[in-house]
Amino acid sequence: MPAKTTYPSFALPSGDHLPGFGLGTWQSKPGEVEEAVCVALKAGYPLIDTAAIYGNEAEVGEGIRRSGVAREDMWITTKLWNTDHRPDDVAPALEKSLKALGVDTIDLYLMHYPCAMDPASEDIKVIDVPFTETWAAMEKLLDTGKVRNIGISNFSQAEVEILLKSAKVKPAVHQLERHPYLPQYDFVKKHEEWGIHVTAYSPLGNTNPSYAKGDSLPPLSKNDVIVALSEKYNATPSQILISLQLAEGLSVIPKSVTKSRILENSIIVDLTKEDCEKVKQITGRRRYCDFSDVIGYPYYSDLECHMDLPAK
Repeated sequence: MPAKTTYPSFALPSGDHLPGFGLGTWQSKPGEVEEAVCVALKAGYPLIDTAAIYGNEAEVGEGIRRSGVAREDMWITTKLWNTDHRPDDVAPALEKSLKALGVDTIDLYLMHYPCAMDPASEDIKVIDVPFTETWAAMEKLLDTGKVRNIGISNFSQAEVEILLKSAKVKPAVHQLERHPYLPQYDFVKKHEEWGIHVTAYSPLGNTNPSYAKGDSLPPLSKNDVIVALSEKYNATPSQILISLQLAEGLSVIPKSVTKSRILENSIIVDLTKEDCEKVKQITGRRRYCDFSDVIGYPYYSDLECHMDLPAK
């Protein structure tokens, strides 16, 4: 198998280099994520991705400490949640994440979603706080030295364009769902024009059981194209799906809490341009991570496979 366990990195405007591969921790159950982070870092994962809303930053921090890996030898990404979008709430939210993680700096701080929610409401309530104002408050964090880079997650194309019109600091990274059932080729190409790096989350698509439930599409791990590439390289389907993102110039953050899969996922296959072209033949389309109906906000409104909300 033409595989490697050294990973590419991507230069950001700050001069920092974002590792191309890391461990995602969304949906990692309490009691599991600490061990997963420890195992991943010891295995050479250069990046750990978490978020305030995941409720696991403290466990991630414990995993970091247990690993024995020096802070300067890892990259930590976390995210600002919707209830902290008011400008005065941004800095305190960062402090909470720093304290939970047990670190002094965050390498990349992302606005998790473009919409704001009322922190005082027991129910989910969207409030009118423009994400441009939230972004301006995030820009100020750079001056504190507690955040090295800032970026966004789950924005539509129109929302990115609105943000770029007022931003003093351009987002360094946009983290979004991407896999062969949601390749978003045109949107990714647009990021090249903007000079914003793209990180792919959920690269295994509906191989994740929580996504596969009730899905009409076959698991990507059983797709004929992916299976054929797995056999060609004597690799697992997950290794192919993860390697695909790197081959197409994106960074990628697969999630697992199982030691064997964490180690397995760290092996990268050198896919060719021809391999990537074969993957483009996959025609099924589905977005799995869309909470528009739950939040009451039209996420991804100008992107493929978005959810149309009923008119109010």
